[in-house]
Amino acid sequence: MHPAPTSVTSRRIPLEFAMPPALSCPCPPDPSPSDPSPSGPFRPVRRLLPRPARRLVLHAATRAAACLTALCAALLALLISPVPASAAGSGPCDLYASGGTACIAAHSTVRALYGAYSGPLYQVRRASDNATRNIGVTVAGGPADAAAQDSFCAGTTCVVTWVYDQSGHGNHLGYQGPGGVGGSDTPAKATSESLTVGGRKAYSLYINAGNSYWRDGHSTGVPTGSAPEGMYMVTSGTHVNSGCCFDYGNSETTRRADGPGAMDAINFSKSCWFGGCSGTGPWVQADLEWGLYPGGSTSWNPNQRAYTNKFVTAMLKNNGTSRFAIKGGDAQSGGLTTLYAGSLPGGYSPMKKQGAIILGSGGDCCNGNTNLSIGTFYEGAITAGYPSDATDNAVQANITAAGYR
Repeated sequence: MHPAPTSVTSRRIPLEFAMPPALSCPCPPDPSPSDPSPSGPFRPVRRLLPRPARRLVLHAATRAAACLTALCAALLALLISPVPASAAGSGPCDLYASGGTACIAAHSTVRALYGAYSGPLYQVRRASDNATRNIGVTVAGGPADAAAQDSFCAGTTCVVTWVYDQSGHGNHLGYQGPGGVGGSDTPAKATSESLTVGGRKAYSLYINAGNSYWRDGHSTGVPTGSAPEGMYMVTSGTHVNSGCCFDYGNSETTRRADGPGAMDAINFSKSCWFGGCSGTGPWVQADLEWGLYPGGSTSWNPNQRAYTNKFVTAMLKNNGTSRFAIKGGDAQSGGLTTLYAGSLPGGYSPMKKQGAIILGSGGDCCNGNTNLSIGTFYEGAITAGYPSDATDNAVQANITAAGYR
């Protein structure tokens, strides 16, 4: 793994602080009657005490001073010693768990989504010999180890074959093609776009037409039927089109368009599915199957807005029976905008989710057909349960604090 960055971090020293053996006071031994009498600032003691008592007092004072000096040095070393950057706090999925809606899938090519996560983020395969390598984080809870990818892919090209699930549910996303999870697509090139997160280099999952990822997670925690769920992703408003369909979320296990409510996924694109849209997007919409919904109906939602900025937060949550909400924001600063919060469209209650996970394409892809959309994926997660607005806001604050640049 790439060496961890260091920063000077102060540490609170408890009142009951006890120095470890390695830092114990190098105090002088107890004085003996043969020790010479010290001089200096303690000389006036001679006038007050007989010589033997004076020796004991002066040597005790010297010993105490030595101990105090050693203690101060030890404390100073602790206070100024560099502390490696680590999970200094919570990731988005820690926040979801605190809110009672734990992540059942957590994916990213740029950083850990849990404060304690230290496993792999994704896998790359190089063209020169078809060898593969897992790319992890520089430190638990930290950014991706892009240097490991650069070293492994030097002098050749690499593609992203797997995006690993950090939640522990095993919902890893493989590319939809031969050698992956099966299908007609190909893996995305691993070096199309670099960025920095928290000042460290990382690579996005840069989806072009013909790239997509999928997982059948119906037996590994992904909500099915009318079970409530939430999800978010960080994407980009600079690499988009109107092709169907740049999605992240819950999809069909059949990889067919199985009717209203079979999907529940974030869509980020310029696609104006039902017509009447204002502007050219891109917009955060809900792919519920048989339509990309800007709000609660096929009519254009006047609260919709385009997100053309470099880094975009897109959110969707659905209680499975009556309500859903769409939110968007700038992933570099500020809060979320609620684009829609209300009733499900007619014909979508209850939801009929199948529990697969899609990334980069629509649900009826890509087994016999190919993905037509383009888009960028940095991170995202899916939760079991309907997250609160307070949790949504906390996750957005965590994203903006991550330092996307």
